[in-house]
Amino acid sequence: MVKHEDVPEETMQRMLAYLRELDCMLQEGKDAFSSQDLADTLHMNPAQVRKDFSYFGEFGTRGVGYDTRQLTQELRKILNLNRTWQVALIGVGNIGSALLRNPELKRQGFEIVLAFDKAPSRIGKKLGSLTVEDVVKVSERVREEQVQLAIISTPVECAQEMANTLIQAGIKGFLCFAPCHLHVPDDIRIVPIDIPMALGKLVYRL
Repeated sequence: MVKHEDVPEETMQRMLAYLRELDCMLQEGKDAFSSQDLADTLHMNPAQVRKDFSYFGEFGTRGVGYDTRQLTQELRKILNLNRTWQVALIGVGNIGSALLRNPELKRQGFEIVLAFDKAPSRIGKKLGSLTVEDVVKVSERVREEQVQLAIISTPVECAQEMANTLIQAGIKGFLCFAPCHLHVPDDIRIVPIDIPMALGKLVYRL
């Protein structure tokens, strides 16, 4: 089994896709599957599926296949998703409010424990179990709760400044809905979510 840092990024992305599909299989009551089953669903080659799994060990049984629940647990451990990650949400407009109402986040191991905004009409508002706090307190509160992940759903003009503040407070990874490129140190992970750009990928070849 190779070291985690030696696994290709493409393989790690596929492992997330495998985990998502295995979750669906469990919900459908499918207790076992083959590499061919998984490959067919994801429009892949079964040899690629087996190669990806081989980076982390031997999980299946020849002629029998894989135990869905057992492999799901193994993948969660590999992907560091076998624990609950606390998340700070910056911006509780339409996108932020929708994320707070999404039960799938918590089911997948991500719990929004802090929510911030700068609009007086939103500060102090109760959203589920959280009370929206003034964004000026973000550094203090992130340090208090020792949060490592943040979601930025603010307007573009304040996204970079907010990212800088959060990094200084100890945030190690971002999900960013602001449609701009954030400049962060090499040891900080960032995943941009640009919905118009994603839709653009759909229409290019239509």
